[in-house]
Amino acid sequence: MSALFTPYKLKDITLRNRIAVPPMCQYSAKDGFVTDWHETHYAGMARGGAGLVIVEATGVSPDGRISPDCTGLWSDAHITGMAKVAAAIKAGGAVAGIQLAHAGRKANANCPWGGDDHIALDDPRYWEIISPSPIAFGGGLSRVPREMTLEDIARVKADFVAAARRALEAGFEWLELHFAHGYLAQSFFSIHANQRSDAYGGDAAGRGRFLQETLAAVREVWPERLPLTARFGVLEFDGRDEETLAEAIGLTRQMREGGLDFLSVSIGFSTPDAQVPWGPAFMGPYAKRVREEAGIPVATAWGFDAPDDAERAIAEGQMDVVMIGRAFLANPHYPYVLAQKLGVAKPDWVLPTPYAHWLERYHGVAKG
Repeated sequence: MSALFTPYKLKDITLRNRIAVPPMCQYSAKDGFVTDWHETHYAGMARGGAGLVIVEATGVSPDGRISPDCTGLWSDAHITGMAKVAAAIKAGGAVAGIQLAHAGRKANANCPWGGDDHIALDDPRYWEIISPSPIAFGGGLSRVPREMTLEDIARVKADFVAAARRALEAGFEWLELHFAHGYLAQSFFSIHANQRSDAYGGDAAGRGRFLQETLAAVREVWPERLPLTARFGVLEFDGRDEETLAEAIGLTRQMREGGLDFLSVSIGFSTPDAQVPWGPAFMGPYAKRVREEAGIPVATAWGFDAPDDAERAIAEGQMDVVMIGRAFLANPHYPYVLAQKLGVAKPDWVLPTPYAHWLERYHGVAKG
């Protein structure tokens, strides 16, 4: 029996397998509103057999978007479109998740194929960017952000709460807070972005305060029966990895005690000088350390598309769920490939019947 294809239960939610599609920005929204592209895109991932599909980084405020083309949930008007996306994911047999985010000093950027750099000051799409400290990320994202006031911090936390309420109303059942990838929450935690001298800076406790308080505020409005999760960069690959990882595990433990149910273990991406050791399944050992030392269920991504790597990660207890991204973009029915390679008797959900019937008839591919 393949470990990868066993169900996974967390709170009142059960994934039909351990395969999840992580948030992947589509840069196809209009004023934060989803389009037909999103409904079709996410429905395809769900029909393809994933157990969990998480909708891309969704801005909790207009200034929290990575780009003007990103999705948003800062108004009730956004709920209707998001509800259609959530319903499409559920109709495909997957659990519908969504990632709520504020991009911080990496906000107001052109989409990757449009330059991946900050939008010009004289562009009508320009907006002010904010961060814990007035430190630019660097590279193409060279604009110096405005240092956040305590009022700004309170506003953004309230924005996360309001967006969480809307996500629930839209029908999502798995909520992920984006605490990674050099965006706002990660910037609070990172020594590369946070040089504050008040309660939100300094040592690991101060740098982790925004994350803990945001989680606690969202916990108040997100039902206990549904998973409240986060994606968090636990190391930067900047030469001080053991120190950063120890601090991150300590903060994760505190967040678990404060109501966090699950962690997607990721990379900080807080400095363009990071030396990330890219390779197949390279984040697996780090995920296992977080799982064991913080005592929380975990997932991770980054190179787990190879069937043996994905299977081993679950079977050997590195993680509870495997995040697979780009392989799903290349083939929305990637679980079918995994099942074939792992010798799994293919359940009905691996291929929709209108596909499976013809493959079975003309190519000898059984649907179940």
